Amino acid sequence: MNNLIYDKASLRAEEFISDAEIRETLKFAEENKYNEALIDRILDKAEPKSTASGWTCAGLDHREAALILSCEIPSKVERIFEIAERIKLAFYGNRIVIFAPLYLSNYCVNGCLYCPYHAKNTRIPRKKLTQEEVRAEVMALQDMGHKRLAIEAGEDPVNNPIEYILECVDTIYSVHHGHGDIRRVNVNIAATTEQNYRRLKEAGIGTYILFQETYNKESYEKLHPTGPKHDYAYHTEAMDRAMEGGIDDVGLGVLFGLDSYKYEFTGLIMHAEHLEAVHGVGPHTISVPRVKRADDIDPAEFDNSISDEIFARIAAAIRLAVPYTGMIVSTRESEAVRLKLLSAGISQISGASRTSVGGYTEAERPHDTEQFDVSDQRTLDEVVRWLMDNGHIPSFCTACYREGRTGDRFMSLCKSGQIQNCCHPNALMTLAEYLEDYASPETKRVGYEVIERELQRIPKDRVREIAGTHIREIRESDKRDFYF
Repeated sequence: MNNLIYDKASLRAEEFISDAEIRETLKFAEENKYNEALIDRILDKAEPKSTASGWTCAGLDHREAALILSCEIPSKVERIFEIAERIKLAFYGNRIVIFAPLYLSNYCVNGCLYCPYHAKNTRIPRKKLTQEEVRAEVMALQDMGHKRLAIEAGEDPVNNPIEYILECVDTIYSVHHGHGDIRRVNVNIAATTEQNYRRLKEAGIGTYILFQETYNKESYEKLHPTGPKHDYAYHTEAMDRAMEGGIDDVGLGVLFGLDSYKYEFTGLIMHAEHLEAVHGVGPHTISVPRVKRADDIDPAEFDNSISDEIFARIAAAIRLAVPYTGMIVSTRESEAVRLKLLSAGISQISGASRTSVGGYTEAERPHDTEQFDVSDQRTLDEVVRWLMDNGHIPSFCTACYREGRTGDRFMSLCKSGQIQNCCHPNALMTLAEYLEDYASPETKRVGYEVIERELQRIPKDRVREIAGTHIREIRESDKRDFYF
C-alpha cells in the first residue's frame, strides 16, 4: 500500500486516500507544530476575506490543516478558534439548522465491532418499521416541529433492500399532519451501486450521508471483519458512485475514537479534496461523531478516545480547511460539548433525537434498540430556546433543496456570500412557524424578540419587507412554507 502514488483525482480509494501521504503529512505536522512563522502564514491564508461581492475563503490543503490541528502554541490555538467562528459567521451567519434522525431498521449483516447492530449481537431485539409505523413516527416528529429528517438503517439486503428505503422516503414525504410536513429527507444507509443512488436521487432525497468510520485501511478491515462493509475500497469510493448517480450533495464523516484522530482528520480532508478535484464540489456536510456507549459496546475498548478540547479543535480545523461545508454535531454529545462546538464552526445539530427503532412514538425513551447512548436528551423546545439564549437562530429551512440550490449551485452562492440573502430570512420564517405551531409560551416570547432583532440585519430592503410580511401572515393565519 505504501508504494501507491497519491493522486487526489484518482478514482481508486488507496490513491486518493494514500496511507503513505497521510503518514508523511503527520510527520510534517509533528516537525512543524512549533513553527510559528509557518503557522501564521497558514492562518493568514485561512482568514475569511471581505470582497465587493461578499466573503471569500481559500481553505487549507490536508498538510496545512494537519499542521493547524497539531499546533502546540497556545496563542495560535486560540486564533484557530477565532478564525473558525469568523468563517462560520461569514458564510452561515448565526443560523443553526435543526434535524432529527429516524431509525427505520436495525437488521444488519455486518460485523462492525463498534456498533450494537452487528450481526452477532443476539441481545438486541431486531425491529423493522412497517409503513404504518413510519407514518406514526413521522407524525410524532412533526408534532415536535421537525421539518428535516435523516433516515438510518442497518445493511441487510433481505430486510432493508433499496426498495424498502425508497418506500419509506415516499411515505415520509406523503404525511401531512396538522401544520407538519417533512420537507427534506437525508439518507444515511450503506454504500450501494450507482444505479441505486440514481433511484434515491429520483425519490427526492436531500443529502446522502455515509461515515467512513476510519480511513486507516488496516484498522478498517479489522473493525469490519465480516459482511459487505468489510470491502474498504467499495465503501470509500461510495461518494464517487453517488455523485455519478446524480446526488450532488453528499455528507462525509469519521467515527472519532476508532483510530488516531490525526490520521482520521487528514484522511477526511483528503476525501474532501478528492471530491472537489473529481466532481468540482466538495462535501455538502461533514459530521464529527465520537464512539459512544451502546448495548454490548464499551468505548473504553477502543484506545483512541479524544478529550473534549481535542474534539473541539478538530471541528475548528475542519472549518478552516473546508470553509464552505455544513458541519454537524449530534446528540451523541452533551449540551456543554455542543455549546463549545457551536463556536468552533458547527452549523447543524440534531434535536430531541432518539436512536432506537420506533422511538418517537413511545412516551418514555426506549433503550433496547438504541444504536448509541444519547447524551443530550433535552426536548426540541429546550434546544430551540437554548440556541436563541446563546445568540443563534434555530433554522428549519429546507428551501435550497426544493429550489435546486444544491451541489455546485449551492457552493457558488455560498462562496459569493449571496446565500445569506436567502438563508437568513428563510431561517426567520421557519422559526416563526415553529413558534406559532409548537413552542412553549416562553420560547415563543423569546423567539419573536429574536426575529424582530434579526429582521433588521437583512441588508436588502425589499427582502426584509417581504420576510416581515410573511412572518405577520404566519402569526395571523394558517399560511405556511414561505421561502426565498
